[in-house]
Amino acid sequence: MTDTPHSQKLVLASASPRRKELLSQIGITPDVIDPADIAEMAKSGELPRHLAHRLAHEKAAVTASRHHGAFVLAADTVVAIGRRDLGKATDETEAKRYLKMLSGRKHRVHTGISLITPDGRQISKCVTSHVTFKHLDPFDIRNYIASGEWQGKAGAYAIQGLGSLFVRQIQGSYSNIVGLPLFEVSNLLNGNSFNVWTHSQLMDADNS
Repeated sequence: MTDTPHSQKLVLASASPRRKELLSQIGITPDVIDPADIAEMAKSGELPRHLAHRLAHEKAAVTASRHHGAFVLAADTVVAIGRRDLGKATDETEAKRYLKMLSGRKHRVHTGISLITPDGRQISKCVTSHVTFKHLDPFDIRNYIASGEWQGKAGAYAIQGLGSLFVRQIQGSYSNIVGLPLFEVSNLLNGNSFNVWTHSQLMDADNS
């Protein structure tokens, strides 16, 4: 028997509040949030785009092993300059170094997304956006570091917050830079029998 929208269970394999908020914009509230605990280090010679794709794929697989019969969605975002990925800064010194590297330059933001369906199929892809920063002077960097917003953010900035003050231009998906490309995610869900439109209407009905 085909699952009805009420019986479709969606597990988000991420503890990121930003990804949960982005899903809510298209009317989706995960039934379960269960992040995968995996090492997020790049392999030797691994390109940033491949890293984002691989980590999303692995995160989905780990979480799906605990939720048989559910839709499991995972993502991983990597900020890159050339062949180098800028992960989550571990301290203020590293955050300052990242911001100086991004200053006045264009960089890429790769988000890997991976969906495992109730019947065990796994579909993964990577979406890339381009971001150009203005030149950051010491005042910009000092105040941004003091804000603390850089903590836990790939590339040491958050485009949905104060980091937006640095962005001169965006090419590609904005939501991808925040952490989840909604156009691609909705197509991935809809294309694999998770009806985003129906789910959104049910959420509206439940909240009325």
